[in-house]
Amino acid sequence: MRRHQAGSALLVLGLALGCGDGASEAYEARGTVELREADLSALVPAKVLSVRVDEGEAVRAGDTLAVLGQRDLDATLAALQAKVNVAGANLRDLEAGSRPQELHEAEANLAGAEAEALRTRQALERARALVADNAIARQQYDDAVAANRVAEERAGAARAALALARAGSRPDRIAAGRSQVASARAELEQAIARAGYLVLIAPTDGLVLGRHAEPGEALAAGVPVVTVGETARPFVRVYLPQSLVSGLSLGREVAVVTQDRRTLRGRIAAINPKAEFTPRVALTEKERADLMFGVKIEFVNPDEAPHPGLWVTVRVGRTGGPADGRSDTAR
Repeated sequence: MRRHQAGSALLVLGLALGCGDGASEAYEARGTVELREADLSALVPAKVLSVRVDEGEAVRAGDTLAVLGQRDLDATLAALQAKVNVAGANLRDLEAGSRPQELHEAEANLAGAEAEALRTRQALERARALVADNAIARQQYDDAVAANRVAEERAGAARAALALARAGSRPDRIAAGRSQVASARAELEQAIARAGYLVLIAPTDGLVLGRHAEPGEALAAGVPVVTVGETARPFVRVYLPQSLVSGLSLGREVAVVTQDRRTLRGRIAAINPKAEFTPRVALTEKERADLMFGVKIEFVNPDEAPHPGLWVTVRVGRTGGPADGRSDTAR
């Protein structure tokens, strides 16, 4: 998320309050109200179909802000769904094993092969007796031997085929089928997830800070369509001198004075560990020589924060505790 920079410059003022009567001093710095930003864009190249919000419009978390599309998305999803269906059908076929018709066919083939083996075995016995009496030629006996050998081999093959049909698919083939189903489903889910990227949803309650694309535009991946600012945590970033920052701590309350003279409660949320710069509008020589540190101030009651981009004055007490806000700026 980026910060919403609504001001063109940052004005820093140092004012010492009190008239030597022991009153605590306060340092005043000016900044603009900012919001955390989220740039919403598609993660894949797409065409803008519709943008449903305009700049300045308030949105709720989950609202559809824009819809994008891809020309071949529907065809891709249909093809991947068909791939899942085919893989699932193949797996079911493997898990079910042989169908009853296939078993009946294997049993019939075995019965025929065994009958042929029996016939050739009986023919061989007769030929053996006849050749012993020299009633037939030796060639006829050899033919009977060969025919019986072929018939026995066919019967053995039919017996093995029936056993395989009854056993069903091998475990490794079933495992391979399950892997194919899982792979096809993963491809489909990935495509569905990509399709989800084409609908841009508000991540939080906020304000539309920018509308960067219009229907009909073709955008590359990552090009922002809408920018949303999070209104739940508005903040002000001011720059304070190192002499003051050294005594600050996270969570310390400060006063935030608005242009309409309201004094709101703020809390230090972050202090930049590195010096930033010396502002060009520093008023005194001491201020120009002092290094400045960025300090982020969040509103204790975010609903009271002014509209983003408006100037406010942050008053930080020098001796501890929030300033009371009753400065010349507030008056």
